[in-house]
Amino acid sequence: LANLFGLQSESRTYGLHERSEGKPYQRDRVCQEYKMMGKDQFEASAIIMNSRKYSNATFEEINHIVKAIVTLVDKCCVQGAPADCYDKGADLFFVKSCDPKSPFPKHPGIERCCIHKGLERKLCLADLKQPPKEFPTYLEQSNEELCEAFRKDPKLFSARFLYEYASNYAQAPLLVVANSTSNYISMAAACCTAKKSATCFVKQKLQRQPIHLLTVMSNRLCARYSYGEEKFKFSASIMFSQKVPSAEYKDIIPIVEQGTQVLAKCCSSLTDNCMESELSVHIKQVCKTLSTKDSRIAECCKKSHIDTIHCLHSLPAAEPISLPKLQLPTSNQFCKKGKNQEVEKYTFELARRNTKLPEVFIDKLHGSIVDVVKRCCISDNPSTCLDSKKVQLAEEINKYINEGKELCSEYNNYPFLTFKDRLTKTLSKKVSKLPSSKLDELVEQRANLASTCCITNAPPVYCKEKINEAIGKLCTQDQCLLQ
Repeated sequence: LANLFGLQSESRTYGLHERSEGKPYQRDRVCQEYKMMGKDQFEASAIIMNSRKYSNATFEEINHIVKAIVTLVDKCCVQGAPADCYDKGADLFFVKSCDPKSPFPKHPGIERCCIHKGLERKLCLADLKQPPKEFPTYLEQSNEELCEAFRKDPKLFSARFLYEYASNYAQAPLLVVANSTSNYISMAAACCTAKKSATCFVKQKLQRQPIHLLTVMSNRLCARYSYGEEKFKFSASIMFSQKVPSAEYKDIIPIVEQGTQVLAKCCSSLTDNCMESELSVHIKQVCKTLSTKDSRIAECCKKSHIDTIHCLHSLPAAEPISLPKLQLPTSNQFCKKGKNQEVEKYTFELARRNTKLPEVFIDKLHGSIVDVVKRCCISDNPSTCLDSKKVQLAEEINKYINEGKELCSEYNNYPFLTFKDRLTKTLSKKVSKLPSSKLDELVEQRANLASTCCITNAPPVYCKEKINEAIGKLCTQDQCLLQ
């Protein structure tokens, strides 16, 4: 499958770019895959690959590009086809992809590629990537709906399913997605033609559960990892700090490091069982380290490896525990050279003490603290700079944490309409001089923030923007430190 598109990490556009091995090599390799797989499997693979690359594209856009690829390969991989058939056709793809009226899917930033020509344009287009899909759109059909669509047009049913599933789980390793989609389509074919359809579905879905869960969890983990290795480590440490606040930083960091190595190895792996086998090793280490610290973790660890990791990620944050009062680190600690983790340690300790403040709020706070510390550490006198800001910074941190906890506590403890009523009363007291229209706008803004970001596994990028909009000025001074 990787050879089909000339990929090592799925970073190429359409699989029709030139490579250093030369054009004939690329053409021969694609043709070899086409003949080996057959037209239907080749087309299915093209749907998966392009749905993953263009995860925000429509089905129609994916259909256009897949049909163009299959038509080209169908035409140029037959005996007697002109030697330059494939290469000329591939070149036209890149010309067409830059046409504003093209029905092909578009990446953000495509314009900067289209000012180039030839190989430079191809490689630029090939390296464009869409960000992880933060809001899933895939919803599994009922058995009746599934079979109705399957019987009406099996090929269209399969194509639409491949598109929906691959675009929603675009960050999961390629072969995990390929195996899961193949499994689902086989289930549909078997159960929609079976005499006892309901019994068939019960049995098949039970057998399918582990592979689907592996897809869901590897997609979630690899999506977080795609924002950067350090960001993932920070995110994982905060998750553990809030689920197991009795665990210390030194307990958590080794398992976070190990988990990061798994994702570095497996998220772009083309080995069939990399994610499954490596995650099982990681889970053993997590359970060994944390089972004795929290009974909920111990219960999760009684399950199969993939069920354990799903269980751990689904656990709500623990109740806060009694811990010593937290002090801001000194300027020497914040500004020491080398691999300095003082801000990360401090934020970890904040999260341990405020387990009910969702990770997305902690992440935003961490970024703001990093900015303040960096500005002081590069100043002429870091110690004076930080000492002058400590009192204000501590006040702003406390206010931010209290606002976030209050919002999320209210949202999680009351029905939505009751929550909005209480929010209206709270905000009307805080901003009593605000016109009613502005108050209503503020209530809607906060309610929208809470409903999206006060939940487990909230979307990080979207929530960062919403927190910036909703939680504004956090100080009485003209210039707030936390931005």
